[in-house]
Amino acid sequence: MVRPSRGASVAAAALCLIAGGAASAPQRAARQTAPGARLFDDLYLRGQRANASIKTLTARFTETTTSSLLTRPLTAHGTLAVERPSRVVLHYADPESRVVLIDAHRLTLSWPGRNITQVTDIGATQGRIQKYFVNGTADDLRRQFDIEAHEATDRPGTYLVTMVPKRKQIREALTRLDLWMDRSSLLLAAMRMTFANGDTKLMAFDDVVPNAAVDPGAFAIAR
Repeated sequence: MVRPSRGASVAAAALCLIAGGAASAPQRAARQTAPGARLFDDLYLRGQRANASIKTLTARFTETTTSSLLTRPLTAHGTLAVERPSRVVLHYADPESRVVLIDAHRLTLSWPGRNITQVTDIGATQGRIQKYFVNGTADDLRRQFDIEAHEATDRPGTYLVTMVPKRKQIREALTRLDLWMDRSSLLLAAMRMTFANGDTKLMAFDDVVPNAAVDPGAFAIAR
């Protein structure tokens, strides 16, 4: 089985990406380069503009985990709620009930069925997401990742952005990040992380509703 610490770190990165999309990034004119590079520049700027008006968001998610420790992929389902700039929660419904909550720089994993309550300081992760995905530019991301962008063939109606880390320190944990963006809304439709040991974690989002009414109780964890 996947260790809770791995699940928490994955959730931290994924949820920080979702939460951080609200801020507007400095906008620079797209450089006249290869078509894939121009597409990424365009998606980056348009996505930031679209996200700037979003204060809350709700969705259903399907999470699929592959691992050499699993005989078959592990699939989980649940709901997501976002209250920007810094509150995000995943409520897992199956195969086991659990909650992953980000509130500012703190991530809390509550897994009652396994008697686990884990609190992690994710300030460093938040800082990196803010620096490169929120306050940075497309060129800043290129300095950290080899990036390809094109229309997705496996998920109709989406663009696929593939990011491969350049820094050895990052590659020791994460070797590839795939982001599928809805072509109409430019919101995140799915994301897949591929880890150095070959494990993968895919999160796909359905029924995404921007600026939805969110019950404040959604961010509470039962004690």
